[in-house]
Amino acid sequence: MPVVGIDFGTSHTVAALRDAGGRVRPLLFDSGPLLASGVYAGPDGEILVGRDADRTARIDPAGFEPNPKRRIDEPTVLLGAGEYRLDELIGAVLRRVGQEAGRVAGGPVAHVVLTHPTGWGATRRHVLLDAAGRAGLTGVTLCEEAVAAGRYFADVLGHRVPDGQTLVVYDLGGGTFDVSVLVREGNDWRVLDSDGLTDVGGVDLDAALVEHVGRGLPAEAREPWHRLLHSPGTEERRQRLTLWDDVRAAKEQLSRAGRAALHIPLAGVDVHVGREEFERLAQPILERTVEVTERVVRRCGGTGRTAGVFLVGGSSRIPLAATLLHRRLGIAPTVLEQPELVVAQGSILGVVAADPPPAVEPVPGPVPVPQIQPVAAPRRRRWRPIAAVALAVAATFTPAGYTIVNHGQLVRDGRPLGRYVMYSTAQALFTIEWTDEDNVVQGKITTWSLNYQSLVDAWTARLTPVTPQAG
Repeated sequence: MPVVGIDFGTSHTVAALRDAGGRVRPLLFDSGPLLASGVYAGPDGEILVGRDADRTARIDPAGFEPNPKRRIDEPTVLLGAGEYRLDELIGAVLRRVGQEAGRVAGGPVAHVVLTHPTGWGATRRHVLLDAAGRAGLTGVTLCEEAVAAGRYFADVLGHRVPDGQTLVVYDLGGGTFDVSVLVREGNDWRVLDSDGLTDVGGVDLDAALVEHVGRGLPAEAREPWHRLLHSPGTEERRQRLTLWDDVRAAKEQLSRAGRAALHIPLAGVDVHVGREEFERLAQPILERTVEVTERVVRRCGGTGRTAGVFLVGGSSRIPLAATLLHRRLGIAPTVLEQPELVVAQGSILGVVAADPPPAVEPVPGPVPVPQIQPVAAPRRRRWRPIAAVALAVAATFTPAGYTIVNHGQLVRDGRPLGRYVMYSTAQALFTIEWTDEDNVVQGKITTWSLNYQSLVDAWTARLTPVTPQAG
C-alpha cells in the first residue's frame, strides 16, 4: 500500500513516498526534494505555492506569505486585499504534495502521515488536520517529528539501540527549535521529555546576518539600505525579497565554504562574509539551543544511557551547532548532509507493521556515532585494496586530539568488507580509518559528515575480491 510522509516546515516542506514494493524515496518538487512552504494569493483568490509563489511574489509582494507555519496560532492571514484561513494556505501546500505523490504512485495515495513538533497541542494539530482535509488527503495520521527522527536513526542509519537507552533529537529548522529525549521501547520510541524555542530558527540566523551586513556598510550606502529594509514601495519590497533569499543562500554556503559574497540591492554594494565572522553572530543564538538541550537531557537523567545525539532540520547543518553540542554533552552528534529529509522518511517507517519493511534510501550523513559494538568478522574471503582511499574536507582549525567515538565492521549485503575506527575532535570533525581483515590500515577519511552507506560504497569501489591461496 503506497504511503506518503509529509514534513510541513517553516521554510520548506519535504515529503517521502513508500511505494507498493516497500521502497521509500523523497518526492521531487521543481527538480529538488525541498518544496518552499511560502504561499502567494493572487487578486483572483488563486493560491500558488513553491517556486511559483516565490516568483510571483517578485511582481506583487503584498500577496506573499513566506512562512505560514510561523503563523500557526492565527486563524486568518491578510494577503493582498484578501483574508485567508490559515488552514486554507497550508492546505494549498499539502495539495501540491498530494498531487505529486499521486503522480509518482500512479494514483491517489490512501495513507498520509503528517509530522508535527512534539510540543504542539490539540489546537495546532487540528489546524494541520483541517489543512489536510482541504487538500483532499485521505487516511491521515499524525506523527511527532522526534519519533520519526528516532525511527530513521535506528532503522536507516543502522544504530543498534537496546531497550531503555535514549536518543537526543536536536531539531533546528527554519523557524523554530525543538529538542526531545526519546527512549527505545521495543521496535519504536517514546518521548520522555521535550522543550523548544519559538524564536530561534534559520530565519533568525538570517536576520542576524542581515543586521551585521547593515552595520558594516559605508556611509553612502546607509540611506538606500534603510529604504531596502523598511520602505513600503513595491520596488523596495521586491528587492527586499531578493536580499533575504541571497542572505539565506550565503548562510548555507558558509556551512560548506570559508567565505560567501552578497550583493546589496539599491545600494549597489558587494560584501563578503567569512565563516568565522558568521559563527560569531550565530554563537549566541545556537548557545540558547544548547542550553535548552542540556536542560532537557539533565531532566531525563543525564547522558549515562544516551545512545546518540541526532541533528535534524535544515539549520542543524551549521558546523558550529555540532561543535557546541559536543563540547556541552561530551557526545559527538550524528550530522547529516541533508537533515531536512529525515523526518519525512522516518515518519513512514512505523506506519503498517504488516507491510514489508521499507527499503529507505538513506540521507547522506555520518556513520553512527556512539556506543556501537563491533561484530566479529567471518574469514571467508580476503579483500585486497586496488587503491588507497583518501578524502579530505577542509576544516577551519587544527585538530587538538582525537578520541574514539565508534568502531565496528564494514558490511554490505551481509558480507564483511573490513573494519573501521572512527575518531572525533572536540570540534566534531570526524576521522575514520579502515583496516582489512589483518587489521592493516588501508585508508582514512577526515570529514564533517559522512554516512555509513557512503563508507561502504567508497570502500568497495576500491576493493576487488581475491580467493585466498591454498597454504
